[in-house]
Amino acid sequence: MAEIIQFAEQWDPQLFHIDVEVAEAGYFGGIIGSGLHSLSIFQRLSVLNLYREWEVIAGRRIHDIQFTTPLRPGVTVQGSVTVEAVVATHPERALVTTRGELHTADGGSILTIVADSYVRRRQAAPAPLGR
Repeated sequence: MAEIIQFAEQWDPQLFHIDVEVAEAGYFGGIIGSGLHSLSIFQRLSVLNLYREWEVIAGRRIHDIQFTTPLRPGVTVQGSVTVEAVVATHPERALVTTRGELHTADGGSILTIVADSYVRRRQAAPAPLGR
């Protein structure tokens, strides 16, 4: 719970994120993580497990983000990313569209996101010499 409150105190200080008594009396019945916190966790997991393997140039656009279930204290989360499309926009880069999800260990969705990023294209292997 401390991590959720710390994040919210700095970035989204709404009372239902930072005040236990207010949160317990509120709509969700307890402290919940900010949507921005959920998105930050998803981004960290994506970078550590996927984007470090790519030569990402820059993010371009988030088409859609949905906060499907509140992030609760003590819940273990996982992320998944699927490449939806790759469009070669330039000889040196491609526009990659991904669909991602942050979910609980038992599969409950916390957020979904569709985003575009520019990624440096890999150089094709040289063609073998003719015989």
